[in-house]
Amino acid sequence: MKVLIADKFPENHIQTLKENGIDVVYEAKAGENDLANFVKDAEFIVVRSTVVNQAAIDAGSNLKIVIRAGSGYNNIDVKAASAKGVAVANTPGKNSIAVAELAMGLIVSLDRRIPDNVKDFNCSVWNKAKYSKAEGIFGKTLGIIGVGNIGKEIAKRAQAFGMKVIGYDVIKTEGIGIEYSDNVEKLIAASDVITLHVPANPQTKGMFDEKLLGLMKKGAMLINTSRADVIDEDALIKAVKENGILAAVDVFKGEPEGKDGAVTSKLQNIDGIYVTHHIGASTEQAQDAVAEETVKIILEFKNTGKVLNKVN
Repeated sequence: MKVLIADKFPENHIQTLKENGIDVVYEAKAGENDLANFVKDAEFIVVRSTVVNQAAIDAGSNLKIVIRAGSGYNNIDVKAASAKGVAVANTPGKNSIAVAELAMGLIVSLDRRIPDNVKDFNCSVWNKAKYSKAEGIFGKTLGIIGVGNIGKEIAKRAQAFGMKVIGYDVIKTEGIGIEYSDNVEKLIAASDVITLHVPANPQTKGMFDEKLLGLMKKGAMLINTSRADVIDEDALIKAVKENGILAAVDVFKGEPEGKDGAVTSKLQNIDGIYVTHHIGASTEQAQDAVAEETVKIILEFKNTGKVLNKVN
């Protein structure tokens, strides 16, 4: 059996695959338009952020499974895969702690304006008076929209900071010490910090629009480590400039496919908006756990024909 790995993948887990008789084609820098040339007779494609389009799926003469080494799979053409009888699988929950850690880091960074502090210092600007006016997050209300694997991990960490946590989700997870709201608008209006953890689908696309942004308290924070399509970026910019809200996002529209190079975004150079490089799941701990689950999916199929974590 052969697997095409088209993103960065830990070497020890590649070795595990080889030791189990899997032929590995490792093309960590492959882009969307490269996959069709590499997939050939491979049974598996493994990606993180690389887009798997219909052309790549059609080019796989022996393709059985496309594995997203992560939870969200909106970078995979699931419709095309299903039409060809190709399974799509993911590794849910394996990077939850990493994303939760980043979300908490963004909350603290917005409150204390840490990036601005560092930038001014490096530009030889000393402005202690400006940066000594943080509110602090102890006792503040955190609203989690989407209380899944990541949301639950954020709840734990926010509670450790002394925050009150409320959540909104169709499925309510009990026993995690948070209150639930049955109305997302009420949650938004009551929250000092809102963090988004919903999948990308037609129901969530543009959900955080001018109306919902307009319900946020003046000076409230919005954190998005889920998917770029969830937020209307024009409405966000307007809310930051006119209503005084703060925002930190790990995802944005037009994100480059490559790992380095130039980047442009309408979110650049706006006071009150921080953008990180889509690094929510990018810790060594998380990537090791994701890779381990990916290997498990491949070996389970090799040994039993069963597809673990199948989403289509």
